[in-house]
Amino acid sequence: MSRIAKAPITVGKGVEVKIDGQHVSVKGGKGSMELDVHPTVSVKLDDGVVSVTPANDSAWAMAGTMRALLSNMVWGCGEGFEKKLQLVGVGYRAQAKGKVLNLSLGFSHPIDYPVPEGIKIDTPSQTEIVVSGSDKQAVGQVAAEIRAFRPPEPYKGKGVRYADERIIRKEAKKK
Repeated sequence: MSRIAKAPITVGKGVEVKIDGQHVSVKGGKGSMELDVHPTVSVKLDDGVVSVTPANDSAWAMAGTMRALLSNMVWGCGEGFEKKLQLVGVGYRAQAKGKVLNLSLGFSHPIDYPVPEGIKIDTPSQTEIVVSGSDKQAVGQVAAEIRAFRPPEPYKGKGVRYADERIIRKEAKKK
């Protein structure tokens, strides 16, 4: 039985939640999102607290899933999500130009990555990329796509890595 579904979602200041049957919309300072809740789950809003309950005992797993999605929507519209990436390697650079991220990752050509709608990419330095937005799934997907251009290799650790990622290094070949 799911226990995450039993936890209530506290709606922070500046975030507005509207429930219309099975349709939930969340609006906040970082953006707005909508979700159609699964028919086996019901959602209630009481005094700034959203609670999720299943229709029957076999729907606890779906209630936990819907609760997690709603919690991410409330947090994303209020605070927002961000992922930090680091470029490790000689000559590896990143530069954000409007809605395009220009990457130089040791290939014979630069990579121009178009930034999707609702995502903001900052480059505080040439070797750091910060992906931020209100949709947790979209932020993670964009960060994974950028990392996929040159994933870190295990011998020297060169490539694009998450800021908190730990690369297990292999020992070089012996003579």
